Amino acid sequence: MKMIFIAMLAVLLSGCGSIISRTVPGQGHGNQYYPGVQWDLRDSPWRYVTVLDLPLSLVFDTLLLPIDAHHGPYE
Repeated sequence: MKMIFIAMLAVLLSGCGSIISRTVPGQGHGNQYYPGVQWDLRDSPWRYVTVLDLPLSLVFDTLLLPIDAHHGPYE
């Protein structure tokens, strides 16, 4: 039961840092490249949970590199 909960949590959090840093104003903190990874590594009370999202954010941010280069910093 515990493993199912952890798996569901990981699935629900997948891509969260990447999506939040690009869509919620002020969450990108001006990072142009890999804003989702930077968001996951920020110093917050949730940093131990968001580190689970780090590998997925890394993949998602890598796929979005051309868009980030064209878009500029996320504010």
